[in-house]
Amino acid sequence: MLQENIIREHILYHLAVNRKNIIGGRVREGRRSARPPVTQKDLVARLQVLGVMMDQSSISKIESGQRPVIDIEVAALAKALRVSVAWLFEGIDR
Repeated sequence: MLQENIIREHILYHLAVNRKNIIGGRVREGRRSARPPVTQKDLVARLQVLGVMMDQSSISKIESGQRPVIDIEVAALAKALRVSVAWLFEGIDR
């Protein structure tokens, strides 16, 4: 049991250290739970209207935690997905 806990903690630590952002999963969740669902291409278009230039590949990398996100992009992503910044970070106050 102790060994399993140590291994689990090591895996969680490794995943956390290698992630470049903490909102990627929320961005994906926000897109998919929108009605109608928002595709990555739709999200790119919404961001461009807000003055944030990003391509579909960038959205994919954000969602998988491979790309960091700057504060201006977080604010624009929240607005484009019609969620709060707090929801992107913590899942509260959708």
